[in-house]
Amino acid sequence: MGKRVLVVDDDPDVRLFTTTVLEENGYVPLEAENGEDGLQMIRAEQPDLVILDVLMPRQSGIRLYRELKSHAQLKNVKVLIVSGITQKAFLRSQQALTEFGATPVPEPEFYLEKPVEADVLADHIKKAIG
Repeated sequence: MGKRVLVVDDDPDVRLFTTTVLEENGYVPLEAENGEDGLQMIRAEQPDLVILDVLMPRQSGIRLYRELKSHAQLKNVKVLIVSGITQKAFLRSQQALTEFGATPVPEPEFYLEKPVEADVLADHIKKAIG
């Protein structure tokens, strides 16, 4: 059985594209359409990687990333952010939350801006989890 990758994105077309790339490269895709469902799946399924969108209803990727990296049992979950939001804007949002008293979190190790090509996505997934 291949490594399991959770795709958290509110856009069904993006989820379909991403799960297709995952399947074509031997990974087992899991799906969630918002940050709330994503967090529940992470706890239940313990995926090898989470591919995370930033702007979503019912808990944004900004908050889900912060939750993962602030939680002792979840902080080692690998995260690849794939978003239409620039990495600089994402980092500014994290910095603003930290300035308002939240726990500092590390910068994402893997970040891609949409739109992303299938081969670029596959390469980043392989870098993250082999």
